[in-house]
Amino acid sequence: MNPAVLIASVYVFALAAFLGYQVISRVPPLLHTPLMSATNAISGISLIGSLVLAGAVRNQLSAHILGFVAVTAATINVVGGFGITDRMLKMFGKRKPQANPSREAAK
Repeated sequence: MNPAVLIASVYVFALAAFLGYQVISRVPPLLHTPLMSATNAISGISLIGSLVLAGAVRNQLSAHILGFVAVTAATINVVGGFGITDRMLKMFGKRKPQANPSREAAK
């Protein structure tokens, strides 16, 4: 691999990681649920791409291994994201009335 391409790739990765952190850290709490839903959709797209990579016939063994790692990471990301989204949506749902213990003792 060309060293100039490697340096450029590392630079783009570092810049994307820094900008992603800055954008996500400034999101107000009320927007976390819609943002998580959009992130789950993007993770689903990366899951499909990693499945294609892992299942390609003409790839080398290293590509199959990286594809498997990508499938595993994307699956964990999607499942965890939907779990967190579900948990956050439950916080905004109607609360069940709680039984008042003092009324039960008076009967």
